[in-house]
Amino acid sequence: MLKKRLITILSCCLTGIYAIGQIPGGHVNIIPEPVTVIRGEGYFKLPVSISIEAPALPALQPVIQFLKQRLSVPTGYNVTIAVQSANAHIRLILDKKADPVIGSEGYRLAVTPGMITIRANEPAGLFYGIQTLLQLLPNEIESEIAIGTGKWELPCVDITDYPRFGWRGLMFDVSRHFFTKKEVMDFIDQMARYKFNLFHWSLTNDEGWRIEIKTLPNLTKKGAWRTDKTGYFGTFSTPLPDEPLNYGGFYTQDDIKEVIQYAKDHFVNILPEVDVPGHSLAAIVSYPELSCTPGAEKYRVRSGEKIMEWHGDGRFTALVDNSLCPANEKVYAFLDKVFTEVAALFPFDYIHVGGDECAKNFWEKSDAIKSLMKKEGLKTMHEVQGYFEKRVGKIIASKGKKLIGWDEILEGGLAENAAVMSWRGEKGGIEAAKLKHDVVMSPSTYAYLDYMQGDVIIEPRVYSTLRLNKAYQFDPVPPGVDAKYIKGGQANIWTEQIPNTRHLQYMTWPRAFAIAECVWSPKEKKNWDSFVRKVEQQFKRYDIREIKYALSMYDPIFTAKTNNGQLLVELATETTGLDIYYSFDNSFPDRFYPKYTKAVTPPKDAVMLKVITYKGNQPVGRMIAMPLEEMNKRAGIKK
Repeated sequence: MLKKRLITILSCCLTGIYAIGQIPGGHVNIIPEPVTVIRGEGYFKLPVSISIEAPALPALQPVIQFLKQRLSVPTGYNVTIAVQSANAHIRLILDKKADPVIGSEGYRLAVTPGMITIRANEPAGLFYGIQTLLQLLPNEIESEIAIGTGKWELPCVDITDYPRFGWRGLMFDVSRHFFTKKEVMDFIDQMARYKFNLFHWSLTNDEGWRIEIKTLPNLTKKGAWRTDKTGYFGTFSTPLPDEPLNYGGFYTQDDIKEVIQYAKDHFVNILPEVDVPGHSLAAIVSYPELSCTPGAEKYRVRSGEKIMEWHGDGRFTALVDNSLCPANEKVYAFLDKVFTEVAALFPFDYIHVGGDECAKNFWEKSDAIKSLMKKEGLKTMHEVQGYFEKRVGKIIASKGKKLIGWDEILEGGLAENAAVMSWRGEKGGIEAAKLKHDVVMSPSTYAYLDYMQGDVIIEPRVYSTLRLNKAYQFDPVPPGVDAKYIKGGQANIWTEQIPNTRHLQYMTWPRAFAIAECVWSPKEKKNWDSFVRKVEQQFKRYDIREIKYALSMYDPIFTAKTNNGQLLVELATETTGLDIYYSFDNSFPDRFYPKYTKAVTPPKDAVMLKVITYKGNQPVGRMIAMPLEEMNKRAGIKK
């Protein structure tokens, strides 16, 4: 009896180990981490002729074709589809809500030596089960050409999986830099593979209006074009009157419909954003009468020149009036036309109205604003914006949609039924939840993927830094908040410093992997070391797909201190198992150079610290040259 009990206990322990994928040589590397993974014995090997059994439902056709294409292209194997097949190798089964545990987006995946079965209540669950299935196959499954390997096998597993949150988003700004319809669809394809289901499409800003509004043709005739500039965004020279408007673009409504259908086929909803009343310079250039300020007809769409004075404490002053005028009835007629067409295009329940960073110094000078405040009993400029947001909320409601905006819409009083997207940390989301409004958490502290990923000395310079480890700490439900008001979370990608799709990929991955796990996986299943291992496997897949990604997680973290007036440099890494090698003699260090073990004091006349990280005998980090002048500045040492 005792022997049986010991065997049972040992079996349970092993099952638990398998469930978190920690058996040496038997890792199950899936992003985002599933709810449960039980590793079985053996492997399933794909046959040369693969038979898939699946229901003949219209909603399932994109899913089935996706699976067929992903299996047939890299393997070169024949894949057939049948409604019923006695010899099926892969079965897709819809249980029609018979499994309440997994909900509408969950799935159960069983792999045995003879069969693969994916069960779900809805087509979305089958789609997500397929994403997991593909991650179980060798990395070469990512190839877009037949590569002829004979090792098309995957481990036997039993997986139950479903999302923690219903809103799992990525925001993509196409206003600061324009991205083609194909590039947008590629982005949707990439995010869907990691079970993101909400594409927040930021379509308007000071730098460009990107969506065709047929009743307002100037928005794309004038507002979609600007002077091309290269350098550090925000510091460009002001375009001269004779400089050509040679950069930009927009999406026709047919383009929009095509993207929406593509997203639907990937079980992604699209949230359109029209950013008002601030960030509206492109709209004002198109229709100057929307401004409170005389002379707006001379404005140009912003190319990246300085138009705001930032005071370093959250306050800012506009140098040009880039805000719509809340006291002008033409503004509301304009927005009615815009939202009529936007609402007709996009099937999603919400429309995002921005509301962020609205400078009010021009409003303060406006006689029309002063009259509005007197008429409506408004005491502050925040209340003026609140008045505007409530009127916009009514316009959007009249179109059968709901309003969502950045957390600034709280400052003048929330519109009825408005949802809040909290970006300035978590404070706004916490406040909105306490007011019993729905919230999407998107704090810059964890989820701004346009921030630098490592040290400014090597990364393209942006406002702040967000390392992978910090992104992985994101939890959409802050302590003390009623979770029923938290719809979910998302990461944001503003593109001021992202001029092309290759750099977009670099900035998105791997940090979007971290966000995916934060919004899908159970909180208790998150494990940093395990996640890093999985990320490294995704890197191999991205090499095959030729998708760019950042290696910043391997780069050292520099800390400058002083010791009796002398510079002391500390180095650390955010991932474990790395060694740091360095030099002060201007040569390029490798693993035969000094290995960092403790804080170092540079030699008296040295000018440069060069570092590189290794994992074992292989270099993994980038060679970084850190000027000691920069280290002295960070330590507060004046020389």
